[in-house]
Amino acid sequence: MRLTDKAARALAAPARGNKLYYDSDVPGFACRITASNARAFVLNYHRKADGLERRMTIGTFPAWSVVQARARAQELRREVDGGGDPVGEHRAEREAPTIADLCERFIEEHVAKKRPNTQREYRQLIRREIVPGLGRLKVASVEYEHIERWHAKISQRAPSQANRALACLSTAMVLAIKWRMRPDNPVRSVKRNAEHARERYLTGEELDRLTAALAADPNQDTADVFRLLLLTGARRSEVVTATWDQFDLSTGVWTKPPDKTKQAKRHRVPLNAPACALLAARWRRRDPAMPWVFPGRRGGRPCHDVKYVWQRVCATAAITGLRIHDLRHSYASQAVNAGFSLPVIGKLLGHSLPRTTARYAHLYDDILKEATERVGAAIERRKSAKIVPLERRRSR
Repeated sequence: MRLTDKAARALAAPARGNKLYYDSDVPGFACRITASNARAFVLNYHRKADGLERRMTIGTFPAWSVVQARARAQELRREVDGGGDPVGEHRAEREAPTIADLCERFIEEHVAKKRPNTQREYRQLIRREIVPGLGRLKVASVEYEHIERWHAKISQRAPSQANRALACLSTAMVLAIKWRMRPDNPVRSVKRNAEHARERYLTGEELDRLTAALAADPNQDTADVFRLLLLTGARRSEVVTATWDQFDLSTGVWTKPPDKTKQAKRHRVPLNAPACALLAARWRRRDPAMPWVFPGRRGGRPCHDVKYVWQRVCATAAITGLRIHDLRHSYASQAVNAGFSLPVIGKLLGHSLPRTTARYAHLYDDILKEATERVGAAIERRKSAKIVPLERRRSR
């Protein structure tokens, strides 16, 4: 029969299930009626690749008229005759991975191989920023505009956090290319927010107050964490997870394993006398069953949560704006004041790139000032000597 709007309204509904009434003009085009009297236009076709029969719903009646549905069915027939598969393409688009799916795989196959602190940072960025803002978008359909607007929105409240989230997403997108989810990385074109490295160092007076506050604090185990940070310039994660097998107190050497360092390389660093004395005192009162230098109170796990003690110590010492990581900067500044070169300081801190250590170059100003003053004084002394001009020869 040739379907018309009048005919579509008059078609009888089946007692159960559904029934198809095919149109005589377009092969496979039909009106489907269910037992509940719902009517919709469909197109049945066979996929050229394997001959499998597909059925695609075009629209419901009367929202779609017969004329409109037939025209759409003709378009789809031409697409099928050309080798297309509308149902398969629609299903592939519907089932295509989203940013949330990409993040899940990113965590399982990439983040899980990172150090615990890096894993924690990535998971937080994904949970708090990436998935809430972009999670529903299909990986293949994400454009520069999506990323730029998302980054700008985060930047309004946390510019640095926005950059961290952008870097995390860029890494995931690089892997999306590798996993054949999309051909390019739209994150690369997004401009990062300008950031200025924070420079905070302990003054001599602050160091005296901090030392006294550490001595007076009731939690001396955590106070030792801060002391060792100040004496070695190590990162907090390296100290709180340190185990006794990393230390050779007889030679005064700390060998940090690759999985505990930021550069993922073994870092062998000498220990100064105060650091060795601190570790020796802890060794004498250690629990032999505990492998960690600073064990935690719960189940013997290494101590991680030290921020509350740090806040208390800073309050006692009347020091503001000083982070735990600034102890590492203060160690570097002391090394600069002692006259050591940037390459030497970089080796002590475990920097893999010279430009990382170069942030401390400005601390040499006092040393350079002293050097130029000495040169100036030497030249000034020379100027005070009497200068006797040479007598010119008389020409004959």
